[in-house]
Amino acid sequence: MKTAFIFACVAVLTVVGVCQAGDLRKNFYRISCPAAEGTVKNITERHVASNPNLPAKLLRMHFHDCFVRGCDASVLINSTANSTAEKDAIPNLSLAGFDVIDEIKTELENKCAGKVSCADILALATRDAVSVQFKKPMWKVLTGRRDGKVSVASEALANIPSPFLNFSSLVQSFKNKGLTLHDLIVLSGAHTIGDGHCNLFSNRLYNFTGKGDQDPSLNSTYAAFLKTKCQSLSDTTTTVEMDPGSSQNFDSSYFVILKQQKGLFQSDAALLTDKQSNKIVGELLKSTDFLKEFSQSMKRMGAIGVLTGNSGEIRKKCGVINS
Repeated sequence: MKTAFIFACVAVLTVVGVCQAGDLRKNFYRISCPAAEGTVKNITERHVASNPNLPAKLLRMHFHDCFVRGCDASVLINSTANSTAEKDAIPNLSLAGFDVIDEIKTELENKCAGKVSCADILALATRDAVSVQFKKPMWKVLTGRRDGKVSVASEALANIPSPFLNFSSLVQSFKNKGLTLHDLIVLSGAHTIGDGHCNLFSNRLYNFTGKGDQDPSLNSTYAAFLKTKCQSLSDTTTTVEMDPGSSQNFDSSYFVILKQQKGLFQSDAALLTDKQSNKIVGELLKSTDFLKEFSQSMKRMGAIGVLTGNSGEIRKKCGVINS
C-alpha cells in the first residue's frame, strides 16, 4: 500500500523559507552537542509520565508549525507590541506544551549554548512523546533544522487546515506542502489521540446547513452522545475525545470509528467522501500498517520547508527571535 512519493519544494506562496530537506541528517548534533537527543528524550518522557495528554498536544503543535513557513519553530515565537505571532492566531490558541519545549531548550543551552534549534527540539520531542507508549522510537527524526525569524498570525489562519474543510480543500492544503493524498489520510490518523473542542464540530450537531439540522453523515447514536457533552453552538470550553474510549492510545482505531461514521470533525468525515480516500482508510484499519505508514508520513511532514545551513538562526530562547 506504499504510495510513491518524491519530496520536492512546492513553489507556492504559502511556503516561505528554504527547502533543503536533503540537508537534514541523522545525528546532526553528534559532535556539536552529543547530549542533545538524550536530553530531549529524558525531559519529554518525564513530562508524559505526569501528563498523558502531552503526546497529542506536541503532535498538534508540530503539525501547526510545519504547515506555516515549514518546520522552523515559528509557532513558538511570542507576539510583541508590534506583531501578532502565529501562537496567537485562532487555530493556535488551544495549543499547549510550550513549557516542555522551553524546559528542554533551557537545559540544552546550559549544556551546549547556541547549538540546538527549537525546530529540532519540537520535532524530536513530538516523536519521543508519542513513542513512550511503544518503548521505542516510532519514526526517525533527521536533524539540522534552523529556526525561523518570522511569525505572523495571518499566515497561520491561511495555512493550517481547518476542521471544517471538505475533501478537495484538504487535498489542496496538503498538496501545497508537498504532501500526498496518502499523507493526508495517514496524518489524519493522529486524531487517534487527544480531544476536540465542541465549537469545532457542534455545527454538525445543531446547524449543519444553517437550518438547525444535523449532519446526516454523522452516526446518529454518536451524535446523540455528543449532544450530551456539547449542549450549544456557543460552547468553546468543553472538549470531547476524538477517538472515543481510546484517546490516549496511539493505534489505528481512528480509522475503525471513521468507517462507523464517528469521525468527530467535518474534515474527518470528508475522508469517506472520495472513493480512493475511502479505500486508503480501509487499508489503514490494521494497526501495524498504520504505524508503519505514519512513520513515513511524519518524516515527510517534518521536512517541509526546513531552514538549514546558514538560513535562519539558532534561537537562544524559543519564544524570542535573537536580537
